[in-house]
Amino acid sequence: MNNARFNLVIIITSMVLFSACSKPIFKSKWLKEEAPANFIARFETTKGVFDVEITREWSPLAADRFYQTVKHRYYNNTVFYRVVPNFVAQWGNNDTSVLNLWGPFKLADEPVIQSNVRGYLSYARSGKETRGSTLFINLKDNPRLDTVIANGVKGYPPFGKVIRGMDVVDSLYSGYAGTTMRKLDTLQKYPELFFKQFPKLDKVIKAKIVRR
Repeated sequence: MNNARFNLVIIITSMVLFSACSKPIFKSKWLKEEAPANFIARFETTKGVFDVEITREWSPLAADRFYQTVKHRYYNNTVFYRVVPNFVAQWGNNDTSVLNLWGPFKLADEPVIQSNVRGYLSYARSGKETRGSTLFINLKDNPRLDTVIANGVKGYPPFGKVIRGMDVVDSLYSGYAGTTMRKLDTLQKYPELFFKQFPKLDKVIKAKIVRR
């Protein structure tokens, strides 16, 4: 094989591999995977590493969906797009090609068992049965979030807590505070433009289950 043909094979192979890795993968059978009673997930970020311990009995459906999404790399290469000092650090997958795969599978709402105290992890939502995509960690005690009624649903049930690396969570860039929320459509449709407007935002490099 001459050099030109060899180089062409390498290029084509690389393109195929890149395409396979970059395309979102989803299998409905993943939604049947039940989380262990307790497990730990690790988030590697641009500021360092933090671990969250999940307790399934606090919010079983949330724990299951979190287990499924972390296990299947849903949060890899995602952004902390809303970090409000003394409130919450929020992130999620805003790639519409991924959201369109997971989105149709609704997650029923659950009651609040644990309080939204500092370091505790909950799902954000935009209405009834919309949890399962966006996460937030409480940066201080936020008991108001236990009972507040927003979009017809009462409270945000925590299902885990940070057990290592809360200093990393505290260090996530918060200079934009909540101003990014007005640009979420841009993040989904024109991510390059969004990151030009908010270049200092931190990201999740990789998330994985480290103990079951």
